[in-house]
Amino acid sequence: MLKPMLPTLSFDPPMHGDWVYEVKYDGFRAIIEWTESNVHIWSRNGKDLLPQFPELQQFLRENTKAASKFLPLILDGEIIIMENNYKGNFQEIQKRGRLKNKIKINEAAEKRPCTFILFDILRSNKERYKQLPFMKRKQKLASICEKLNWPLKPSMSDTCLLQAIQSYHNYSELEQYVLLHNSEGIVAKTKNSTWEEGKRTHTWMKLKNWRTVSCFLTAYDESNGYFYVGVFDGDEIFTLGNFVNGLDSEVKHALKRTIIQNAYQKAANIYYIHPSICLELHYLEWNGEQLREPYFKGLQLEVKPTECTYEHFLISDAKFPPSVSITHPDKVLWKVLGNTKLDFLRYLRNCSSYILPFLQNRFLTVIRAPHGEFGESFYQKSKPEFAPEFVQSAIHDDNEMIICNDLETLIWLGNQLAIEFHIPFQTIDSPFVSEIVLDLDPPSRDEFHLAKHAAKIVKKVLDSFHLTGFVKLSGNKGMQVYIPLPDNTFTWKETRVFTEFIANFLVTYDPDSFTIERLKKNRGGKLYVDFIQHAEGKTIIAPYSVRNHSKGLVAAPIFWDEINEELSPTSFTIQSVQKRLQTLGDPFSHFFVTKKEQPFLQVLDMINSGQLM
Repeated sequence: MLKPMLPTLSFDPPMHGDWVYEVKYDGFRAIIEWTESNVHIWSRNGKDLLPQFPELQQFLRENTKAASKFLPLILDGEIIIMENNYKGNFQEIQKRGRLKNKIKINEAAEKRPCTFILFDILRSNKERYKQLPFMKRKQKLASICEKLNWPLKPSMSDTCLLQAIQSYHNYSELEQYVLLHNSEGIVAKTKNSTWEEGKRTHTWMKLKNWRTVSCFLTAYDESNGYFYVGVFDGDEIFTLGNFVNGLDSEVKHALKRTIIQNAYQKAANIYYIHPSICLELHYLEWNGEQLREPYFKGLQLEVKPTECTYEHFLISDAKFPPSVSITHPDKVLWKVLGNTKLDFLRYLRNCSSYILPFLQNRFLTVIRAPHGEFGESFYQKSKPEFAPEFVQSAIHDDNEMIICNDLETLIWLGNQLAIEFHIPFQTIDSPFVSEIVLDLDPPSRDEFHLAKHAAKIVKKVLDSFHLTGFVKLSGNKGMQVYIPLPDNTFTWKETRVFTEFIANFLVTYDPDSFTIERLKKNRGGKLYVDFIQHAEGKTIIAPYSVRNHSKGLVAAPIFWDEINEELSPTSFTIQSVQKRLQTLGDPFSHFFVTKKEQPFLQVLDMINSGQLM
């Protein structure tokens, strides 16, 4: 059983030497020992993690025969629950690690499988690699992964549970991905470094993707040496938790003495002080109660406690692009939940890695609502003259239309109170259809049950055709079913054959519930199957877009098995959707990888030839 080699914390990327860079994922550091007869996954403290992660155990055993010529294998890596391609979900992997009941462990493994991210190889068959230079080891690892059809870079879209990590030679390139996806950080590794068991080495350096907060001291706990901090939320103190790391002995002693001498109250072992001493902390994440991994950065003697506010904290915590100035963050946009402009912008920031792939290289139409639901809204297609240079655009139908390909543009649009994002069904560089979207539109939210009924029927039809479909709420009163298509393959004429077939099938299947009548007054309270909306030049609300006049509800992707009696559009607010992504993951995570796997041509042939399902 090997003890892992460990990186040394650094606050600056190494400037001298020959380095490569990798994403640092949040998870459990582990080493796989894999033979033909047995498998172990060892933790840093020597515990076998295999019973805790039965999905990895099953994967390794199912692949033992395919990997037999490489066994024994010793692989170094991290067990994670992927939040996106560049980030592991710390809270969810911690929950998995605390589970004790075998039934619950198996249920969690089935619901949201973990991934083992491979970043090093120490042995294959009779060859031992610890003394090889790092890049040679990476080549050996990549060669084995290629032969076993394991991904060479992490991807949520891939169902393989062992995935290699990609090395970058350009620090700035990787840093941009890390910032966008809110990753834990970066590990820098010297190309010629050997693997040093159990040693914290300077040939591997970890650089955290820190957030920073200006706050003030509120208390000192004499029993454990921790300091408590907070910020002002109005006239009240909002507690951010406690910290101790990063303080040298001199500063720690001075702060302790000052608090004890000036305390206005002592309860048990805790001394309380009025806001007076300001400081800046590094931290990784905010979970609503305690800063994660808070680390003392420095005192802020020039800052007044009244300047340390909850609003400033939330803006800093979001890590908005520095090129975008946030204006009027306290403006209320929706009355029911009291969501402010800052709540909306933080939603866009936190969900950006899920939103941006669907906006990529598409002509964008936005609905701007300068006063939220309290004023008029309007469509905007053209790039305004005052838009900054980083906002991309392209000419379409004599309009210079916005293209939202990056976080800067997304947050700038959000700050302009572009609430809704509507996109066409094709990209700017292709005349072909990217995906089919079936719009299931009931008369009102009171008839939402009709949308659920229609979606279930469509799912059965897609299954019968062996097509993979995804479902999302419209963000108002209906639902939409997505069928990703192979890129640059199918025309509007061909996809119309399919959408019209589905629409007619639904109406024939249940004529009392569904209609294709365009005039609302003639629909008779039935759900409208809007297949005509899927056409060139038309648009649909983008996945994860907020809707303005639905009180700020979200056009949220959902899992098929969530279509039940309890499902309601009103449950999908900007707060609940963020929580869903944390706890359940992204229902559209496999959307783009399924495009090339769809047997859509065979389906068209069946429809055109008049074959029945």
